[in-house]
Amino acid sequence: MATKKQPESVNLIDIFSEFKELKNIDRQTFINVLEDSFRNVIAKMYGSDENYDVIINPDKGDLEIYRNRVVVEDGMVENPEAEISFSDARLIDDECEVGEDITDKVDFTKFGRRMILNLRQTLASKILELQKENLYIHYSDMLGHVVSGELYQVWKREMLLLDEDGNELYLPRQNQIPTDFYRKGDTIRGVVVQVDNKNQNPKIILSRTSPLFLQRLFEQEIPEVHDGLISIKNIARIPGERAKVAVQSFDDRIDPVGACVGVKGSRIHGIVRELRNENIDVINYTTNANLYIQRALAPARISSMEINEEAKQVNVYLKPEEVSLAIGKGGYNIKLACMLTGYQIDVFREMEAEDIEDIYLDEFNDEIDQWVIDQLKAVGLDTAKSVLALSPQELAKRTDLEDETIDDVRRILASEFEDEDFGIEPQAEPEKAPEETPEDASEAEPENAPEEAQ
Repeated sequence: MATKKQPESVNLIDIFSEFKELKNIDRQTFINVLEDSFRNVIAKMYGSDENYDVIINPDKGDLEIYRNRVVVEDGMVENPEAEISFSDARLIDDECEVGEDITDKVDFTKFGRRMILNLRQTLASKILELQKENLYIHYSDMLGHVVSGELYQVWKREMLLLDEDGNELYLPRQNQIPTDFYRKGDTIRGVVVQVDNKNQNPKIILSRTSPLFLQRLFEQEIPEVHDGLISIKNIARIPGERAKVAVQSFDDRIDPVGACVGVKGSRIHGIVRELRNENIDVINYTTNANLYIQRALAPARISSMEINEEAKQVNVYLKPEEVSLAIGKGGYNIKLACMLTGYQIDVFREMEAEDIEDIYLDEFNDEIDQWVIDQLKAVGLDTAKSVLALSPQELAKRTDLEDETIDDVRRILASEFEDEDFGIEPQAEPEKAPEETPEDASEAEPENAPEEAQ
């Protein structure tokens, strides 16, 4: 006996289970998205969804669709989706009358496999759009905060990290500390500095070189900073090398520098380790510009200074032995001091009695290129004798100048102090061939002279 073919059933629970673990999407929003997706399918099948009610229970996988139509006289139906004949209406409700509204249930299983696939694709598309929007909103609120991610892939220009929810975070090469080295699977921390949403594709950019990253680390590691008892007024960084942090306490009983550093550096040690052994100087902030600049140039001790407030420029005078401390290794100390205070700081050696006859390098700009003078001044050598006091090897070590350039500079400078010996040999003049005198010419016999006649 032939069996009647059962109508193809639709397991809505399978459809719902694909999207049951959603990121940052609340229940009501998910239900609204489901309803919109079903209404799109209904509109494609019947031309409109205005007279349909969609009731969804995603937990159980229940779906009920009801169609609302107006009862009209038999033979007067013009729009089957909005009207129903009196005879057909009586089959649904035997008490209905012409002109009344009647509701009947639509069997979703009759939509067919094609429409079910359409529904799944529409739902997936809407969920993806919603997730991207929520991701953009979430990380826009996280701007300036420290987040962590697991290193997933390393490219030439950036690293790809995944947060705990599997969202993609990007750490560009220029935002990495030069000494950073990680392997796949390592956890990396950074501060969110940019959130783009180009073409509805959120891209979260992190940074480990931003001064804000250092500030957030202070807030996490030092309770007084986190509680607001100590304020970070300014930060200057050369990532991976050195940083200066100006702090201020709102409680006279708290030493801001001591609280930040901790006993034997115990508090700041974790921050230094996170920043790949970046040296961190913590100083007391003050509104006194003179004192602030002195603290910023520490460990050098300033003898005197001249401040031009309008030009934000400072001339600092130090004893010869303090100049190198003020400049610092690679010029980092004075660079950071300028960044921290907002002043352009120029360092000069304080002339002692025996140096009265010394000459500033700027006076040689007609004989020495200015860029050479600037390089020498950048390492604290601003006078002729300060340059001549160093050996050529030491000058080459401190600057990027070539040996020939250094020899020329020392020779030009030494020529101004003829009565002093700086160990510079005078430049040898090329030897000239002796000139022939008429007498010598007459004595010389030509090689091929004819023999004398007998």
